[in-house]
Amino acid sequence: MRVTICIGSACHLKGSREIIAQLQNMVREKHLEEQVDLNGSFCSGNCVNGVCVTVDGQIYSLKPEDTKEFFDKEILGRL
Repeated sequence: MRVTICIGSACHLKGSREIIAQLQNMVREKHLEEQVDLNGSFCSGNCVNGVCVTVDGQIYSLKPEDTKEFFDKEILGRL
């Protein structure tokens, strides 16, 4: 599974660094390093609603406080 987090300036200001750190920790805790490929990218074009996170081509808008719920539903839920 490919998960891409926007690290462009707008998303950076909205917490992309915190989201990346949380996702890295959750992937490591669940031992999913072989199944989940975390990547960064520049502007995904949908930064108005939150940090853009793409999972296998589907775009989501996240806030740092939503990361755990997102991980459980959209990442663990697909594995």
